Amino acid sequence: MRIAHVCIGLAALLYLNHSAPVPVAAKRPVVDTYHGVKVTDDYRWLQTWNDPEVREWSEKENAYARQFLEHLPGVPALRSRVTQIMEAKTISYAGVQYRKGKIFAMKREPPKQQAFLIVLPSLEALDQARVLVDPDTLDAKGSTAIDWYVPSADGALVAVSLSHGGTESGDVHVFDVATGKETEGVVPRVNSGTAGGDLAWMTSGSGFFYTRHPRAGERPPADLDFYQQVYFHKLGTPTASDQYELGQDFPRVGETQLEVDDRTGYVLATVQFGDGGEFSHYLRAPSGSWKQITHFKDKIVQIVFGPNDRLYLVSRAGTPRGRIESVSLTDPDVSHAKVVVPQGPDAIVADFQRGSAKVVPTADRLYVEYQLGGPSELRVFDLDGRPLTAPKQLPVSSVYDVAKLEGNDVLFGNTSYVAPPAFFHFHATENRTDKTALATVSPVDFSDVEVTREFAVSKDGTKVPVNILSPKSTKRDGKNPTIAYGYGGYGISMTPGFSAVRHVLFEHGFVYAIANIRGGAEYGEAWHLSGNLTHKQNVFDDFTAAIEYLMAHHYTSPAHLAIEGGSNGGLLMGATLTQHPDLMRCVVSHVGIYDMLRTEFSPNGAFNITEYGTVNDLAQFKALYAYSPYHHVQDGTRYPASLFLTGANDPRVDAMQSRKFVARLQAANASDEPILLRTSGNTGHGLDSPLSERIAETVDVYAFIFDRLGVSAGN
Repeated sequence: MRIAHVCIGLAALLYLNHSAPVPVAAKRPVVDTYHGVKVTDDYRWLQTWNDPEVREWSEKENAYARQFLEHLPGVPALRSRVTQIMEAKTISYAGVQYRKGKIFAMKREPPKQQAFLIVLPSLEALDQARVLVDPDTLDAKGSTAIDWYVPSADGALVAVSLSHGGTESGDVHVFDVATGKETEGVVPRVNSGTAGGDLAWMTSGSGFFYTRHPRAGERPPADLDFYQQVYFHKLGTPTASDQYELGQDFPRVGETQLEVDDRTGYVLATVQFGDGGEFSHYLRAPSGSWKQITHFKDKIVQIVFGPNDRLYLVSRAGTPRGRIESVSLTDPDVSHAKVVVPQGPDAIVADFQRGSAKVVPTADRLYVEYQLGGPSELRVFDLDGRPLTAPKQLPVSSVYDVAKLEGNDVLFGNTSYVAPPAFFHFHATENRTDKTALATVSPVDFSDVEVTREFAVSKDGTKVPVNILSPKSTKRDGKNPTIAYGYGGYGISMTPGFSAVRHVLFEHGFVYAIANIRGGAEYGEAWHLSGNLTHKQNVFDDFTAAIEYLMAHHYTSPAHLAIEGGSNGGLLMGATLTQHPDLMRCVVSHVGIYDMLRTEFSPNGAFNITEYGTVNDLAQFKALYAYSPYHHVQDGTRYPASLFLTGANDPRVDAMQSRKFVARLQAANASDEPILLRTSGNTGHGLDSPLSERIAETVDVYAFIFDRLGVSAGN
């Protein structure tokens, strides 16, 4: 039951005002000139984390935030309910892979702090699963995480990247699958939070190819997370003798993924130029020679090994929604590639995350993921491109982790906003889809929640999907507490995802809306490109249109609205906050980007130039400066309550972004609403935060939103 308490926000505000002053950051102007434009930066000094004065200011901000957050009236009830759900012994699985009769998977099992790696002899033998690598046994604090793992072709060995404290700086350890014991010396600096990393086993299992970052002394310190190359490690030998394979001519911001064809021994290296979606491909013959087969300009975004000595390519050359082509493995001239599946009305999904191939060839079929404006779908074709019967899937759902089994069978994950994730076995011969034991049972029932998909109209007339989740009893009276969520960047689509703890919101009458705004790939590469570089303002206009749709259709009003996003979605929060400060009651922004003129000078910022642009280009500078949230904070403006969250070890978005933006907002704000900065000292971008930190963060966020929107967390 939801009860409005008008005194909640006032009580918290009075406590804050009488207990701790807003920390003051000194203004120390630095003036830069870009293309003749002078830009003053008052808080450049806050960029240096190793400066004791910066740390002291950050600690004061944390204390200020904690005094506010811990004394909100709803905290005890929310902490109890959030902990109950997030610590429920509800098991979930991800990253499932198959090797010679063995099933490998990452398993989450609260109250364990981190996911761990298991192996089982078959899909039907979950009771015989064994733990291979458990980070909790390696680190009692829960700060060690598995970045990714790769089993050998025969499933006898598994290589695991382990990192600490949210840094995503991963070293590879090798484990014997039969015994669970570590068998090899550690291979350092394989993965990073900037360029990522990967590994692929030789078919014989005698060694592996891996991505290698420079080691201390090989390059200047500023370049150690760049210039990724490919090396080969032979088991039983010291890493100092590992053999260079490829990459001396790769770009500084190259990001490489590796795959070995177990049948032929060919090796494929896929290199992305920064984070902008341009790829080149290199093929290594069994003889050991490498050959470049595509270039960045070719717009081939994915290549996978197929049967009959064929390569299958996803091309966006003249086809922004993608088509599938085929070329000979032994004579891979892509200019003579044969079109197998032409471009259709929906977009073929193609991304660059480890183990996430979106085109999966089997013995004589192609399994292809399609994006449908937010939801995704798995479709099936024969090797000549003729459509075949697809597996059964949930409505308004997303497909993920498609893994090839024997013959033409596949295993795939499927989930929706209201159905917890589960893996399904598609039996190709019988066209039968069976739910496996690798499934999550939700600790809460979502039968009281409905999902509707609507369309907002953006400033330029573009229709933008909006997914609206709400209790079935919701009245459209304009008074519902509402959270609007968005991202809009890097060609990453906002697909339906299940969150058990989100039910806490629905228990208190919330509406939760996710907007499929431009910058993602919900409608293909054109949708992405219309929201990046000099077109980035379209992203913010789309999100604003989604908010205005919710209000025009009486779901909510500015007094009852919170907006939330993270990372690139944090940029969205900053832009919406500075462009429309009267449109919402409060803002929650996780690990966001706000100073667009300095982003490219952070380590990971160099990888982001292909998405955002650079100040060195006049047109791109003008676009960046036109929307950069940090530079559009106006003195004397009444800003809404805002909670900014960051991790001190974040390798993807430098925490200085949050420090500078909060300092600027606090100095400029003319309202009595709090501007809070919450810095976690032993986490990064949030992808591998321990369970205890995820619970604490969720409690803080929910308590803040409940308080600002006048919602009681009590029964």
